[in-house]
Amino acid sequence: MRNLSGDHTVEFVLVDFPTSPPLQLLLFALFLVIFLLTLLENALIVSTIWLTPSLHRPMFFFLGHLSFLELWYINVTVPRLLGAFLTQEHRVSYVGCMTQLYFFIALACTECVLLAVMAYDRYLAICEPLRYPSLMPFSMATRLAASSWGSGFFSSMMKLLFISRLSYCGSNIINYFFCDISPLLNLTCSNKEQAELVDFLLALVMILLPLMAVVSSYAAIIATILRIPTAQGRHKAFSTCASHLAVVVIYYSSTLFTYARPRAMYTFNHNKVISVLYTVIVPFLNPAIYCLRNKEVKDALRKTVLDRCPCSRDIPD
Repeated sequence: MRNLSGDHTVEFVLVDFPTSPPLQLLLFALFLVIFLLTLLENALIVSTIWLTPSLHRPMFFFLGHLSFLELWYINVTVPRLLGAFLTQEHRVSYVGCMTQLYFFIALACTECVLLAVMAYDRYLAICEPLRYPSLMPFSMATRLAASSWGSGFFSSMMKLLFISRLSYCGSNIINYFFCDISPLLNLTCSNKEQAELVDFLLALVMILLPLMAVVSSYAAIIATILRIPTAQGRHKAFSTCASHLAVVVIYYSSTLFTYARPRAMYTFNHNKVISVLYTVIVPFLNPAIYCLRNKEVKDALRKTVLDRCPCSRDIPD
């Protein structure tokens, strides 16, 4: 549909997953369960960190922000994904598409920066253990978390500023289950070089620079761990950052494969499948990884959940 002047598209048609009805219902049920479990996992972590004084430390403060971000992120993306399994196409207004795009970019960029901040926190804890309390006081952790959110939303605003100036006067069909930058740039009928340049430069700043910070931090962490004389000491030091490293590998591998792979490997149908990985699976795995690898979080979750359940008194440790 176009406006009365016939110059610009005022709504887009999102093409959903082309599968058979029985498979669509199966996928809908599967991802609905994952969505609800992800909501429960992240909500439990946020509330547990908030209610447990012993977890009011920078490491868990950042984890709480990550879980809160995941809660917001899946509420932006997953309902649209669930709808994609029930219909063959979905219409979204131009304003709705831009709003969806803004929050999707903002939360993705915030997560990139927040993961880099968490890597820096682990670097200080392992490589500068004696100076850690002075280098990472709670006030510094608060400023770093605020900077992560601020940079993510500012970056998204700058990208959207250039994308929203483009004209869409041809096809309005997006072969994707939500509004994303690449499908929109492919539909525009105006000069998109400036928007592509801004998108590329901000991607370097918001994805590549945090990734370099993560790699540098873990290079220093590994070098420090290897200098520890005992195997027990090395294992203890590595266990403090293993969960974060696992989350970083999963998140960045899926993100880079989606947005940085060669054009010859790019098809929208394959891209939709890969997008499911970082919109659904990554937020689902993150809380499980942190809980399984961190004894303090597991104990706090047990105290928050099981100790408030009458039947938990009969459950042995």
